[in-house]
Amino acid sequence: MLEAVNRRPGAVVVAVAFYFLLCVALRLAVSNSLEIDEAEQAFLSQFLQLGYGPQPPFYNWLQYGLAQVMGPSLATMTILKNGLLFLCCLFYGLAARHVLSDQRLSAMAMLGVLTFPPVFLLAQRDLSHTVAALFAVSLFLYGFLKTLTRPSLFSYLLTGAAVGIGLIAKYNFVLLPIAAIIAVLPERDLRARIFDWRILAAIAIACVIMLPHGLWVLQNLDFASGGTLNEMREREADGRLLQAFHGIYSLGSAIIGGSLVPLLMFGLVLGRKIPVVWRAGNQWSRIVGRMIAICLFAVLLIVLGVAATHVREKWLVLFLVLLPLYLCLKIEAAEIDLTDSLRRFFLLVACVAVAALLIVSARAIVRPWFGNYSRLNIPYSAFVEAVARAEGGQPALVLTNDKQIAGNIRTQLGEAVVAMPRLSNPLPVDMSKRPLLVVWHDDANSEPPLPDLLRHALETSGVPEGAGTPRNLALPYVYGSGSDRYTFSYIWVK
Repeated sequence: MLEAVNRRPGAVVVAVAFYFLLCVALRLAVSNSLEIDEAEQAFLSQFLQLGYGPQPPFYNWLQYGLAQVMGPSLATMTILKNGLLFLCCLFYGLAARHVLSDQRLSAMAMLGVLTFPPVFLLAQRDLSHTVAALFAVSLFLYGFLKTLTRPSLFSYLLTGAAVGIGLIAKYNFVLLPIAAIIAVLPERDLRARIFDWRILAAIAIACVIMLPHGLWVLQNLDFASGGTLNEMREREADGRLLQAFHGIYSLGSAIIGGSLVPLLMFGLVLGRKIPVVWRAGNQWSRIVGRMIAICLFAVLLIVLGVAATHVREKWLVLFLVLLPLYLCLKIEAAEIDLTDSLRRFFLLVACVAVAALLIVSARAIVRPWFGNYSRLNIPYSAFVEAVARAEGGQPALVLTNDKQIAGNIRTQLGEAVVAMPRLSNPLPVDMSKRPLLVVWHDDANSEPPLPDLLRHALETSGVPEGAGTPRNLALPYVYGSGSDRYTFSYIWVK
């Protein structure tokens, strides 16, 4: 395999596809219980809305469409996530081919995407909207570089479509096309691409794609922006100067943390050639380097402008993901000997990516040995089966106050409608459906009473008090040891 990779760089695409198939297979094999983002996506996939909250809706729309075709399940969600990650790598490699003459370097650039922790680690744990945004970044990069090298109406439309998708995938994506335009302006021979009439067609298609959600954002601006801004202001500091210090320090730490692994990987392959590569450059490395710098500078201005004190690495990956292409452009400009470089880089990336995947997959099995249980160990499937046996059928409507319960039951009972009092009010839920299953859980109480929120929801939906008897069901954890149990409380209303 390694020899094939070195002789035929196109084999890297097959290897990357196999890696993401392995990701799907291991996720499905380990547990059918859901992580936080997975549970949210499973619940929201019941509804098609212009907006769902502080995150843009592109990933939700894809999840909804796939659920309509394949049904709501862990498999549906896992295939979508890893499919988008594969397309991200694929379009990234295709984009690299437009500006790199050596196919080995294009393959290295594509493999470089897998060196970022949000891709090889966080995405295999629990990410959704960032995955969609990474796909949009690669699609944009492909369309943008194609427009600069071989302009056509199609390339402009593709670039515009990528911008529209990016804006409804993650709001901070907006910095990338702005940075790309500014980065090209100093290049006299490419400047005409920006002022070409076909860019109007690109802007038009981007506006068409983002218009429906854009109208929703204008009507729900506080709701759409509040979540991220609150996260960025995680730490309270006295005075603007101290806030600025914490923000700059957090941003610097996130940049270093986000770029450390890819820089280390390339550094191990280049070895003593690093000084030569550092000094080398060409037109394309200047453009991509400017894009990275402009995006990070814009983030700095935002951090200072909103008095942010906390920046997460995954927020920056949309910009730092340009780093492998930048490094490969400088390597090509340095005209160094690449004999065996692709094979060594492939081996390094494979070791890191596969090792991280195995660790992430094994945690649900290993952690219970030490009495430490995660969301993957909660027996939702066993609970649904036990209730169906005890009540003699499946519910048509499920009511809960917990998003984890809502999403997990949604994947177990694809025909049932799952409602949450806080989230389902604006959503088209028919509360008259029967049988009705009301589910809740309390870590602090093995026999918790019906929460007031659920009690009020039952009253407003016409269910008389005492219509169902609360029951408690203690079930063994998935991969649990000894007598450890997880307790569900529920009411069944016919």
